[in-house]
Amino acid sequence: MAAQAKRIIEDAVVRKDAKVGDKLLDKAFALAFKGLVYAQIWEDPVVDMEGLAIEPNSRVMCIASGSCNALSYLTANPAQVTAVDLNRAHIALGKLKITAIKHLPNYERFHRFFGHADHKENKAVYKEMIAPHLDSESRKYWEKRDIRGRKRISYFTRGLYRKGLLGNFIGLAHLFAKLYKIDLHRLLEAETMEEQREVFETELAPVFDKKFVRWLTNQPASLFGLGIPPAQFDELAGDERMAEVLRRRLEKLACDFDIKDNYFAWQAFGRGYDRAETSAMPPYLQRANWEALRDRIDRIDVVRSNMVEWIGERDEASMDRFVLLDAQDWMNDAQLDELWSRITYASRPGARVLFRTAAEPSLLPGRLDDAILSRWTYLEDQSADLTARDRSSIYGGVHLYELA
Repeated sequence: MAAQAKRIIEDAVVRKDAKVGDKLLDKAFALAFKGLVYAQIWEDPVVDMEGLAIEPNSRVMCIASGSCNALSYLTANPAQVTAVDLNRAHIALGKLKITAIKHLPNYERFHRFFGHADHKENKAVYKEMIAPHLDSESRKYWEKRDIRGRKRISYFTRGLYRKGLLGNFIGLAHLFAKLYKIDLHRLLEAETMEEQREVFETELAPVFDKKFVRWLTNQPASLFGLGIPPAQFDELAGDERMAEVLRRRLEKLACDFDIKDNYFAWQAFGRGYDRAETSAMPPYLQRANWEALRDRIDRIDVVRSNMVEWIGERDEASMDRFVLLDAQDWMNDAQLDELWSRITYASRPGARVLFRTAAEPSLLPGRLDDAILSRWTYLEDQSADLTARDRSSIYGGVHLYELA
């Protein structure tokens, strides 16, 4: 399975017609993507659920990533959620969360383990309450030791959200900020959105005019930590310098939403969730949803599989909702045709597909076979609204299609 997953990831990322140097860059990204990438998924589940309009009979498929969104979808009361991923670490994280929801005694324990994710007591909580119920493959992953001899489960005593490819990238950004004498925590202390904008304009925006930052952000490898492969780098940049694109996305994250309501901003500028009792958190971590999660946890499954193959194994007209994240940005036209032909076959009338793109427009027109695309209605106004309200702020577009 490991060899197959490695091959599929490389097939998705490595451009066959690219120059030798670009292929080497693609292979380097594929290697970086093998470990834990996202301790927290960077797509806003609140706008997702609005766009998906999940109903009690809905059968939902999504890409697992950190499993935050897959678990959050349970709060919308679907019939079934299946989270699919090729990344072994993401599967182990999803199964750890599911097992914890089933076997931890109360919300407080669960929140300390995954909300704070840095308490020393979490070591004993894992050993006594979670590990005995965890599947062998996931347990093997979390109990394997790193090069310093520490088990991976120690992430939850040392700060989970500082780990993984994205966590390390954010940590490096904080280091650069210190070098430029910028205190990123000032944004988190802002009392009003006007103060947030003032901090952004005076502290953060000028950094993107620095020669070194403009050079660094123009290197595709510099954004590996955001989970952006080289091919997606070009789509994200378009005709602009990458520094300007990133400045605009960071401005939205820092200024367009009240900092008290945006846990993505807390992850970016504070490297964790706000510890206040009433702080913003993903739906699955909110106290109000704990009992519903416990009641519905058997409706979710986390599967290590190729997304396209998994969809192809579904019966005709058996699925209702698909969440593709930004996976299509990695695909060529033939791969898009195969994916959507399988989605169309597996979809019931009224099925919806939601995905994100690095660039602003939907990538399907002009690329997806018209015979397939004509079966689907693009919900343009709602897509624009969801894009504007997506608190994660790092994508150019959120796109929503409905089976006509």
